Amino acid sequence: MGEQQIQITDLDPNQLQEVKKQLDEELDHLTNSFGQLKQAQTKFRSCVADVDELTPASENKEVLIPLTSSLYVPGKLKDVSSVVVDVGTGYYVKKTRAEASAHYAAKAEFVGKNLETLQKTIERKQENVQSVVQVLQMKLQQQQGAPAKA
Repeated sequence: MGEQQIQITDLDPNQLQEVKKQLDEELDHLTNSFGQLKQAQTKFRSCVADVDELTPASENKEVLIPLTSSLYVPGKLKDVSSVVVDVGTGYYVKKTRAEASAHYAAKAEFVGKNLETLQKTIERKQENVQSVVQVLQMKLQQQQGAPAKA
């Protein structure tokens, strides 16, 4: 059976408050997702910059190598003509610096496009919340203005 549309003006104040609560929750989730995507985009851009910093002069430079998110061990750069790239789900691939830079730039661009789409969705949800709030305020004013029924 198809979805049925209901006008928000047909809802009572309690129902409107529930709709607002649901929209607020969705908006919070979308906003958190936006922040996480923004962090991922920044990380990918940082990876591009890091790969671009590698030059033949970087050879034998001392670096810290992450074993976990909080454990690093000292090491030295040997071959700066290629790098190991995390391609996701625990897989790593050896790539040239140019390939790695292009890989991370493409990832940053992909995330950027998703950010644009998500931003538009967030704006629509904010407009929906604003509409519900306006109707709710109108309904509450009508209730306060109406004489009490015995």
